Amino acid sequence: MKLTFSPASPFARKVRIAAIETGLLDRIEFTPATVAPGQPNEEYSKITPLKKLPVLILDNGDVILDSYVIVEYLDELAGGGKLIPASGPERWKVKSDHSLLQGMLDSMLLCRYEKMVRPEGLRWDAWHDDHWSRAWAGMARFENKPDVLSGPFNIAQIGLVCVLGYADFRFADCGWRKAYPKLDAFHQRMMERPSVKISVPPAA
Repeated sequence: MKLTFSPASPFARKVRIAAIETGLLDRIEFTPATVAPGQPNEEYSKITPLKKLPVLILDNGDVILDSYVIVEYLDELAGGGKLIPASGPERWKVKSDHSLLQGMLDSMLLCRYEKMVRPEGLRWDAWHDDHWSRAWAGMARFENKPDVLSGPFNIAQIGLVCVLGYADFRFADCGWRKAYPKLDAFHQRMMERPSVKISVPPAA
């Protein structure tokens, strides 16, 4: 299998953590790819018209899109139920928590593009602030979710690690650690896991 990725991508980081946790890391060839708004990449668009990272290319040539779907595939390949509960109410709770975290990452990425990619004269501050408020409110939600902060390691915890890590990486002055001490404690504890520690994005 091949995984297209960038060390800076929080979505690719999610899959890298999952690959380590499921014991499948050695079966995946990590292939660096570069995608950016406004920059054509015709070769990569042949793999996925959306030009998003990551993509998992199976040995038979089939392509699996979306970080969550890739993690679900790896989880099933490893026997199932390791990172995503196999059935019951807990499965839907974990999937719902992850969907919120995925949306938070989407909003944070859009904030990054608005300030760093869009020409200054075309920037829309209200749009940026609205998206940032979604991510910030999401952090507030998880600050008060002890079931996620102290529960079994799963895709929701991986997603939260990636949100907080991306906040450190791209929004270092946002003050999330001071605002959300329970998230700070959670993140420090997660950094003790090898899969989390070695997947931290390189310094910007």
